[in-house]
Amino acid sequence: MARRAERNRSGRLSEPSSIRNGGPGDQIWARDLGRRTLSSSISALRDAPLNTVGDSFERLLDFAFGQSHVLLVAEDSSGRLGFALFLDRLPDEVSGLPQAFVVYVAVEPHARRRGIGRRLMEACEAEARRRKLPYVSFMVTEENAAARELYAQLGYQTERRQLCKRL
Repeated sequence: MARRAERNRSGRLSEPSSIRNGGPGDQIWARDLGRRTLSSSISALRDAPLNTVGDSFERLLDFAFGQSHVLLVAEDSSGRLGFALFLDRLPDEVSGLPQAFVVYVAVEPHARRRGIGRRLMEACEAEARRRKLPYVSFMVTEENAAARELYAQLGYQTERRQLCKRL
């Protein structure tokens, strides 16, 4: 996939990053990055201990890596910067229509605000189009304002809402 120069926080052009298809050798790193970024996935409505959320994350990745999936990895000369993981054979649960279901997106904390999340999502869309999948869908925590803003900028709209009430 193409490389593109980006501006760093000081406004200077930084080294271009690229996005490539991930392989089995990237899975341990993706699990580690995902665990380190889990806090943005926890709703304020639930008192979930981080270790419980971590166990759920591991089960989610076991499920995703155990079936047809696409792992995309962003990197530059310093190493891996982020990943996006989507399932390509999980139809929408209501309509039954085919879709790319994004399981998780994560960017290394030191690499945030450089457009990497945007480029990963654009790469997901390009790969979904290549596979003739007509939709991309995913879930995002209500409190994750930065992610929700990015997704809105990319044209995503709310399709359903999950409601929760503490008892």
